[in-house]
Amino acid sequence: MIRADFHTHSDASPDGGITAAQYQILLGTVLDCVAVTDHNTIVAAQDLQKLLGSKIIVGEEITTLEGEIIGLFLSEVVPANLSALETVQHIKQQGGLVYIPHPFETVRKGLGVASLETISEHVDIIEVHNGRAWLQNTTVQAEEWSVINKVPGAASSDAHGKGGVGKTFTILEAMPTAGNLVSQLHKARLVSARPPMHSLLYPSYNRLRKKIQKGNKND
Repeated sequence: MIRADFHTHSDASPDGGITAAQYQILLGTVLDCVAVTDHNTIVAAQDLQKLLGSKIIVGEEITTLEGEIIGLFLSEVVPANLSALETVQHIKQQGGLVYIPHPFETVRKGLGVASLETISEHVDIIEVHNGRAWLQNTTVQAEEWSVINKVPGAASSDAHGKGGVGKTFTILEAMPTAGNLVSQLHKARLVSARPPMHSLLYPSYNRLRKKIQKGNKND
């Protein structure tokens, strides 16, 4: 049994805060495999993979002109601010998997119905349970899209701090790879529970903390 989380943010994200040391602790306790999916960068994910091996999946949450898309099992950063179609093509060209985070949400820049339909044939995984789905929860709509399009769903935390990890995740039979993850997800168990309320405030807290730290350095 492998407990995997495909959507987390390290301290390298502007609004992220999970440190390398915290990832090591989390992987020894509540999870077995984690994708580090920072905003428009893979540097921290690559560094962590060098340290922790296959327990870390190199990912990136990519800003597109139509919403956010995650690439998993990446070897190169995918440029931001391209169209959704151009973005998934970049992911596929390097052998990565296309993962759609918080679909249909507007608060957190999820892809809308029309945009998702333009790339549907390229989508490998859709996030049907997001651990930070509070103001908007599109689980039912995501599950329907998953069934209609025969795309497996996943449950991930979207954690921006250590307290947000370990409540929402996916249980697989084996360690995930770019080659076996999609097939594993068709028979995976999805676990979703509400994280501590304070964990939902991590993005705002992290942005403010980093702004203050930057200001102190400039003084």
